[in-house]
Amino acid sequence: MAVTPAGAAAGPRPKVRSRKGGAAVPLDDADKRLMNALQSKFPLDPEPFTVVARELEMPEDDVKSRTQRLLRERIIREITPIFDTRALGYSSMLVAAKVDSENPHRAARIINAHPGVSHNYLRTHEFNLWFTIATPPDSKLGLEGTLEVLQRETGAESIRQLPTLTLFKINMNLEMEQGTDALAAAIDVAPPRELEAQPYDEVDVAVIRALQGPMEVADRPYDAAAAEVGMTTEAFLDHLGAMVDRKILRRVAAILYHRRAGFSANGMGVWRVPEDQVLEVGRRMAAVRGISHCYQRPTYADWPYSVFTMAHGRSKDECDAILDSIADDHGLHGEDRAVLYSSTEFKKIRLHYFTEDYAAWEREHASV
Repeated sequence: MAVTPAGAAAGPRPKVRSRKGGAAVPLDDADKRLMNALQSKFPLDPEPFTVVARELEMPEDDVKSRTQRLLRERIIREITPIFDTRALGYSSMLVAAKVDSENPHRAARIINAHPGVSHNYLRTHEFNLWFTIATPPDSKLGLEGTLEVLQRETGAESIRQLPTLTLFKINMNLEMEQGTDALAAAIDVAPPRELEAQPYDEVDVAVIRALQGPMEVADRPYDAAAAEVGMTTEAFLDHLGAMVDRKILRRVAAILYHRRAGFSANGMGVWRVPEDQVLEVGRRMAAVRGISHCYQRPTYADWPYSVFTMAHGRSKDECDAILDSIADDHGLHGEDRAVLYSSTEFKKIRLHYFTEDYAAWEREHASV
């Protein structure tokens, strides 16, 4: 595999194909700079596009027109607040299910119908359906009861509950400008986040309900949400800043359609790490630029892997290069590692919080 040095003028070029089926589309250097900026942080400012334009030294009209085009062409999925599920008291976990390999789509449809399922992938493993699910603090079924219903309705032969024990990193921020060396390199990373529920009140809930979901490309995109909760925009933004400090809001940012942005592969690298080394190894794995998520999760007799890393690349080769660099760095080869690639994306959404959808699902599926 040819590797382009970081910072080289000619970076990897995604294969440009028909836009049907979510294939990659061509992007110029200004698009990539803009997407890097919007993924990192959408400013908490009354006129955020003005701030972005100033930081990128681009005309503001160009920033807004490019953002609108990237949204229209389904390269940017949405610009949205990213709230912390656990901080809001929601119970959540990753689940691996062993479903009928001849017809996994049936099980996927049943699982996707739950409003707390944000991601659902078919992966190359005996446990073939992998999904993340959350239930609200007032759920009558709770997470365990919900999974019992889903296992019964899908006919899954077996499921493995893989809750987060330690969160080392969660930062879905694709590097648009540089090459494979940059993705495999180490960067500064924040220490593991706390996962305990944080206190919040009715004002917080009103702010979340008003802002969650896609934001418009407008001169003052926070104004409408602020007016909905009866605040000035300045007070609304101050409240959002305080929610960041309280760990309820991670950030506001652009979420991309990976494949259309040129990142056609994602591999879940899982690692068998001795228990007394998990914290140190997990922190180092999280520091790799091309790793978006890094967690410690429980092990089972048939699942010995304690550390999970998600790698994203423009090709399978690039994902392999990122994960191989981790394997070499930690001496984890052979049975100490595995890579599960996704073959089908059944669902990927941002969760909406404090809606009636959860209770409605429980009434329909569990008579509660």
